[in-house]
Amino acid sequence: MATENKWSAQHKFARIGPRKVRLVIDLIRGMPCEDAIHQLEFNTRRAAYMVRNVLKSAMVNADEKEADMRRLKIVEARVDSGPYYRRWHPKDRGRAHPIAKRTSHIVVTVAEG
Repeated sequence: MATENKWSAQHKFARIGPRKVRLVIDLIRGMPCEDAIHQLEFNTRRAAYMVRNVLKSAMVNADEKEADMRRLKIVEARVDSGPYYRRWHPKDRGRAHPIAKRTSHIVVTVAEG
């Protein structure tokens, strides 16, 4: 049984909420890399730019090891929630309400086949 080579890239502490990134990640999971790049280029969401950069980085990692670029496919695409910054928003009568500025860890893994 031959082992399958996998190459991955990640963007840690991306300043965008994980729920917003998951909407974009779900579009490209399991796609061939070239199709996923085209899909992300025409997506208007801010997360599409971040996911596209991570996917291109994973493809370059595969190219460094002489992988066949035409056969690359996304085998894993996930978003984990990172730490979040706690901020306070002033309200009436001297009160303050918390605001959570969330971060994400974007991970994309590609393989041949």
